[in-house]
Amino acid sequence: MPAKIDFANLELMDALDLAVLIEVEAFERYKMFAAQLGHREKGDAASVFAFMAENEAKHGKDLLERRRSLFGETAPKVSRDDLFDVEAPEQGAARSNMSTLRAFEIALESEQKAFDFYDQALVHVTDTEIRALFTELRDEETDHVRMVRDAIAALPPGADAEWEEDEDELPAL
Repeated sequence: MPAKIDFANLELMDALDLAVLIEVEAFERYKMFAAQLGHREKGDAASVFAFMAENEAKHGKDLLERRRSLFGETAPKVSRDDLFDVEAPEQGAARSNMSTLRAFEIALESEQKAFDFYDQALVHVTDTEIRALFTELRDEETDHVRMVRDAIAALPPGADAEWEEDEDELPAL
């Protein structure tokens, strides 16, 4: 949990800004992983990360629209410095030869981290509007965890196979 955030004194605008930043951070990390891995075939690890990036972007845009409808263009008081890896996958998690299954496992871990963040933050939040927002966001993360678990369950046999690395080729990462 970010140490710089005083959840007990958080204002609704700040909570929305924080939620948007969390989605942006996850989006950027997933996009970076997809680009690093490169697309090899439909349903590969890069495809998983591109799919997750799209989901994070959509969720972030929805939150940003909500924030703007309530607070217009008022400058945010929270920044990326106030959080780190709340939902974003761990920086070094992607490997050039990773399996589709492992990519989904990384996504699952990230969605669970986001659930844990909101769940733990709720302990410190006293404002009723922010409690409602964080409860909603936590519950959305529950849906995301379920979505990723369903995707893992639907993977075809062999989805756990790692790619053969070509020693003549430079690694993607």
